[in-house]
Amino acid sequence: MTGPLRRLRALPLRSRLALLVATAVAVAVAAVAASCWVVTRAQLNQQMDNSLRHSKVDTKYLTNLYAYCRGTAVPPSSFTGYTVQLVDSQGTVCIAPDAPPLSVSTADIAVAAGDRPDALHSAKTEAGTRMRVYTYPLLRTGSAPGGTSGNIAVSIARPSSEVNKPLSTLAWVLMVVSGVGVVGAGAAGLWVARTGLRPVDELTEAVEHVARTEDLTVRIPVEGEDEIARLSRSFNSMTASLASSRDRQAQLIADAGHELRTPLTSLRTNIELLARSDDTGRAIPPDDRKALMKSVKAQMTELASLIGDLQELARPDAANPGPLQVVGLHDIANTALERARLRGPELTIRADLTSWYVRAEPAALERAVVNVLDNAVKFSPPHGTIEVALRNGELTVRDHGPGIPAEELPHVFERFWRSPSARQLPGSGLGLSIVARTIQQSGGTITLRPAEGDGTVASIRLPGAPQPPPDL
Repeated sequence: MTGPLRRLRALPLRSRLALLVATAVAVAVAAVAASCWVVTRAQLNQQMDNSLRHSKVDTKYLTNLYAYCRGTAVPPSSFTGYTVQLVDSQGTVCIAPDAPPLSVSTADIAVAAGDRPDALHSAKTEAGTRMRVYTYPLLRTGSAPGGTSGNIAVSIARPSSEVNKPLSTLAWVLMVVSGVGVVGAGAAGLWVARTGLRPVDELTEAVEHVARTEDLTVRIPVEGEDEIARLSRSFNSMTASLASSRDRQAQLIADAGHELRTPLTSLRTNIELLARSDDTGRAIPPDDRKALMKSVKAQMTELASLIGDLQELARPDAANPGPLQVVGLHDIANTALERARLRGPELTIRADLTSWYVRAEPAALERAVVNVLDNAVKFSPPHGTIEVALRNGELTVRDHGPGIPAEELPHVFERFWRSPSARQLPGSGLGLSIVARTIQQSGGTITLRPAEGDGTVASIRLPGAPQPPPDL
């Protein structure tokens, strides 16, 4: 079976469907034809048997036939439509001279002997012709026709060909009709397969076009609500997602390149100044040299931070985070607040933090909180206020900046997405996607919502407790 199955799998799908339809129809037609033939045969045989049972031979003919066998009369002519012979209890046969003698069975002798009421069976003539025979008693006791005593039975026979010939004709008719039906079913199956698989062909052509040209703008027309329509919608959705992802990656590369170029240019300028000072022997004033070194350090820190963002974002979501530890969210928030105050010294940051212990990766969680606070600092107006609170496991950061448009809120945590209004500001738009993944890996949630009045509220919820575990 392995070879035929392998060859079947090698056929095109439409050919397999057509073959499957033709096979199913062939099996069904064969079953119907066989059932029809069997039922017809049973009916014809039953009709012949009933005809034999109800066909009683004229007594006068039997008397003449018996007298002929005894040698006291001339031979009678054959009984019209039947072969008739007499059988006695010894198995002796008496038959008209122009009729073919039938083989005698024990059932016929038993009927003649009075041991059976009748017998119905098949027999053959000496010439080999199959006959259907019905035997019934003529005399139980007493005298046979012509006055002779004895037990005699009458066998009436008709050729089996009267049933077999119509059955043979019916079999040929059924075979021809079945063959025509199977061929028609195969043609219909091929037509159905071609029609039904046309959307699949279109989908295949679209996939091959995308693979060949990388053109993700291809869309397949969707008709109906069947499985093919669902597959077409899924393909369209997939190509739209891929196109969007590619656009975001391109935008990310452009943004990252811009962000990398700025500190690198500044670094190169500062380093060239320091190198020229050493080459020419003209010392830079101590305060200026100190400022240059501070600028170089800040730019290196910015580069490291941007590269870290890119590495963090490139890590698969399924990658295992670092070891989880029980840490105080309030302690991490305090550390992040100190960094935020350094980045926005002109801003007022108010904090109200209560104790809350969570299980998380400390470095990743601190980076997430820092990113949220950095966003608040970035979008706050000069001399604005940032309000930070931690109550019952919910850390909220509220700024008084321009806020986020409602249509942009669903996209703020997506990879490679950056608000059009924020593309002129420092940053690559990677922070919030990293924050969302870190919070989710710690079992929490993060949301952004418009604040009452103006600004935005970032809310981080993490499971935990106000007191550390006893074994900490």
